[in-house]
Amino acid sequence: MLHVIWRRRLPALRLVGFFLCFVPGSVAGQWGLDATMIGQIQRGIDHIYNLEFYDADKQFEAVIVKVPKHPAGHFFKAMTQWWRILSNFDDESQDDRFYRMLETVIDICDGRLEHDAEDVTSLFFKGGALGFRGRLRANRGSWFGAARDGMAALPLVQKAHKLDPSNYDVLLGMGIYHYYADVIPNEYPIVKPFMVFFPPGDRKKGFEELKLAAEKSTYARTEATYFMMQNYFTYEKDYLKAMELARGLTAAYPRNPVFLRFLGRCHITLGQWDEAHLVFSDVAQRHAEGQVGFDRYEDREAQYYLGKYLFMKGQDDEALIHFVKCDEASQGLDKDTASGFQSMANLYIGMIYDLQSKRREALSRYRKVLRMKQFQNSHDEARRYITQPYKRPG
Repeated sequence: MLHVIWRRRLPALRLVGFFLCFVPGSVAGQWGLDATMIGQIQRGIDHIYNLEFYDADKQFEAVIVKVPKHPAGHFFKAMTQWWRILSNFDDESQDDRFYRMLETVIDICDGRLEHDAEDVTSLFFKGGALGFRGRLRANRGSWFGAARDGMAALPLVQKAHKLDPSNYDVLLGMGIYHYYADVIPNEYPIVKPFMVFFPPGDRKKGFEELKLAAEKSTYARTEATYFMMQNYFTYEKDYLKAMELARGLTAAYPRNPVFLRFLGRCHITLGQWDEAHLVFSDVAQRHAEGQVGFDRYEDREAQYYLGKYLFMKGQDDEALIHFVKCDEASQGLDKDTASGFQSMANLYIGMIYDLQSKRREALSRYRKVLRMKQFQNSHDEARRYITQPYKRPG
């Protein structure tokens, strides 16, 4: 049975919003800021990736005090808010503040553009603000608002790139667009009708732009590396390279749950289960301690893989505890349909019950799997074990 179950099939407009967004660092070149402010932005970005929001805000607020009519400090402070939202995504109470912060960035940029229509700084920061607004709107189900923001953001960033094509930080935004505008429609054909409104992508060009941004940019290096890691893993199928980048990101930002979970996923895909067990034990422990960003989603995933590891080791009683925790978490997290985690956890629970000679309980779990949406071969396996109780091979 396939063990990598965390990939999501996202709706079309969410995908459109995804590759039109611009991320922390993607718009921060040498935008008329002195060395002190550049250093403050750099430190603030590092704090964001480590989910140290208070420290990040202090750095960006210092920039705002010095240059209140420059969009940089306002934009990156909004990015701190963005990661606050990501760290507890079910809580929508932070959304309005994020939208207001982005509106401030857009207003500042519009004022500057009235005096100079080719102000590269304002073009990029406005494009970034629109892109992020569209991304959150897409994630919250406001598809048409997201698409409008994306269509408004793209020409701004293209114009800025044309005015300053040698800026390596700028290449991140262009690389994201070129790569995903080519890859995503092929992976998800449902997106293709929306692409008539956008220029064609170029997978190879986008990949090279992201690589240059990861190697040579000043502020965009971490985010470009993150995108490269995802691309190597998901689309290029170079798992060893993805692992190398995941190790580097986790070492640089040990408090970031996104990077840590991705490291665990790389271990699993490469069959390195002992290493994966260490990573996901760490994730579960951080959730138990209440560390910022390690929420129920992170713990649910950790519980599943901890259960899978112990099941493979023949430690069925211990594995059952983790699978039950995964199932319980999924019941609270899964909104419209059961996730792959919930389906597979129940399948394994049934298999363990069979091994424990608890046939009635096992059948109940297999039938529960059949009531869920099919994930990989979950229904085939459940039907097989309904017909004949599961027995461990060998």
